[in-house]
Amino acid sequence: MKNDQIYPNGHYDYHKDLTRKDINELIDKIEQIPLLLGQAVSGLNEEQLDTPYREGGWTVRQVVHHIADTQFKSFMRIRIALTSTNPLIKYYEVEKWAYLSDALNSPVEHSLSIVDGVHKRWADLLKTLTKEQLKRTFQHSDKGEITVDKAIGVYAWHGLHHIAQITALRERMGW
Repeated sequence: MKNDQIYPNGHYDYHKDLTRKDINELIDKIEQIPLLLGQAVSGLNEEQLDTPYREGGWTVRQVVHHIADTQFKSFMRIRIALTSTNPLIKYYEVEKWAYLSDALNSPVEHSLSIVDGVHKRWADLLKTLTKEQLKRTFQHSDKGEITVDKAIGVYAWHGLHHIAQITALRERMGW
């Protein structure tokens, strides 16, 4: 059960070869993330926002702020890959970021605004990418070489993964 709470929508398949149709579907998912995230937290009170989505896990508030942090960084990683030759993208301390005061205390509306704006810009960019641009790469300091098309898949999955954690908590708690 614990694993289901961590990965309620399953793991991402890094080995799948992506077609243009797949990429377009992933872009659609990226466009939907702000709406789905807003729906996932709609009507939650402060106590509910400060409830961990699983035992030992982050609170809903931390998850929302994490989505804003990581999706913004993901958008920037793709922009860097499109404008540099196989750049090194540095890992950041995701777990430590989740325990900074803003992630623990800021209203989720702040991050919902970030997610909305970033995803609109991101989708605008992604819709224009050529086949060649989709195959550009960056070097992740922990995961090695990643192509832009694979990154799009990972980041679309990532946002939906965390939204599923929140909606699964709401279902379990009857919220």
